[in-house]
Amino acid sequence: MIGRLNHLAIAVPDLEAAADQYRNALGAKVGEPQDEPDHGVTVVFIELSNTKIELLYPLGENSPINSFLEKNPAGGMHHICYEVDDIIQARDHLVATGARVLGNGEPKNGAHGKPVLFLHPKDFNGCLVELEQV
Repeated sequence: MIGRLNHLAIAVPDLEAAADQYRNALGAKVGEPQDEPDHGVTVVFIELSNTKIELLYPLGENSPINSFLEKNPAGGMHHICYEVDDIIQARDHLVATGARVLGNGEPKNGAHGKPVLFLHPKDFNGCLVELEQV
């Protein structure tokens, strides 16, 4: 059901410093910051030849990234995103197998303008999983 790895997401306490580190120290192609109010984050994508790294920074006081950074002040891996062909079919299959979809279970548009869902980390070995329809 899952396709290729779309991106790994890292929550960061300083978005500009993290982007500069990837740009200057690692020589990566770094995108511009983009606000994603529906998800409460500002994101920067690092383009790699085989996938992307998504830097996450809180957007507003109610951002889910705030609580993550309170527990992990230096930042850290937040989630992994896999591509799926049909997000509704994937959701229905996962729910039928006992997986929990976060939120109301309906896809939202993600940072790439495509439908996304998040799956409970307790159902996936402690890792928050994002599914993105491609």
